[in-house]
Amino acid sequence: MNLKRQYYCITMEAYASYGAMILIQFAYGGANILTKIALEKGLNQLVFVVYRHIIAMLLLGPFAYVLERKHRPPLSFSVITKIFLLASFGTTIHLNVYYAGLAYTSPTVASALSNVVPCLTFLIAVILRMETVKITSTRGQAKVLGTLVCIGGALTFTFWKGRYLLKGFVHRPLINICSTNISVCGLSHGKDNWIKGSALILISHVAWSAWLILQAVVSKVYPARLSLNVLICFFASLQSSFLALFFARNPTLWKLEWNMQLLTIIYSGVVISALVYYLQTWCISNKGPVFAAMFSPLLLIIVGIFSAIFFAERLRLGSLAGAFLIILGLYIVLWAKYADNVVTRVTENGKGLNDNKMLEISINETLRNSVTNETK
Repeated sequence: MNLKRQYYCITMEAYASYGAMILIQFAYGGANILTKIALEKGLNQLVFVVYRHIIAMLLLGPFAYVLERKHRPPLSFSVITKIFLLASFGTTIHLNVYYAGLAYTSPTVASALSNVVPCLTFLIAVILRMETVKITSTRGQAKVLGTLVCIGGALTFTFWKGRYLLKGFVHRPLINICSTNISVCGLSHGKDNWIKGSALILISHVAWSAWLILQAVVSKVYPARLSLNVLICFFASLQSSFLALFFARNPTLWKLEWNMQLLTIIYSGVVISALVYYLQTWCISNKGPVFAAMFSPLLLIIVGIFSAIFFAERLRLGSLAGAFLIILGLYIVLWAKYADNVVTRVTENGKGLNDNKMLEISINETLRNSVTNETK
């Protein structure tokens, strides 16, 4: 009877992990779509970043104080400086550039390009010599190949739109995300702005990848995760508030009303920064970071279907080819990392296999941080 109960619990936990990761991708998809609508309706990106992180700070602050007060390390000037840089890369630069790019493109583009983050992180780690690659091994060759395929897919997605492959599901958008008429909206999402928006989103992901590398360093000197995120939210709101003094001086931009803009701010602060953070942490503790990363392409499918139905977005040849290469490269890198983990575990158990030893800061750790700390 105990064995049956244990088997039942394990099975339910496995199903719960799959369900939680699917729910997380739907939550991120909703954030991308709501943010796109809110930006088109007039929400200022700096105001959005400030309010969102204030909400997240107020939500996570009490939990950080209660749960980590006994083992929270002291804050030195060096640690504060590192956390300030974390907020600069991961929120102030990343989110503001990301939202600027989202204004020129569609949520589908943003969702597709987000899959390049693990490959970009691996590339930066190699450049900074934080990750070693043994070219003579199959795993090392797979890492290099996957990174090149992923980056090639991102460039294809950005610079080649191609012709339309399929007719739209609807003739007119069911949700008009444009603040003006449809013809003006079509011009704002033309080829030049498509390239500009995609390039901005790629730049934002470079900043995010750099944040992942730096976060792996800071987490070792300040391991209180909740407190660390509260401090990042504090510095992010402070930095964006400073930028708003130059780029968002109009007091009406800060006025909150019961509209789509306020809904987006609350959704991003509560659902993404609180609920999704907890679910991701739970999933990774049970299944590991590779399991969580495997669900990333699901976001593209969710947002793509929604955009095709409600925004009348049509599939282009360049988009399809680029998205396919990005996802292919992502899974090649994930396979290589999974194989590395298997070999490392076997080596640690003393079974004689030998492989290049990963340095203290590896893509495995940054991938874990990628899926446990929300961005968008």
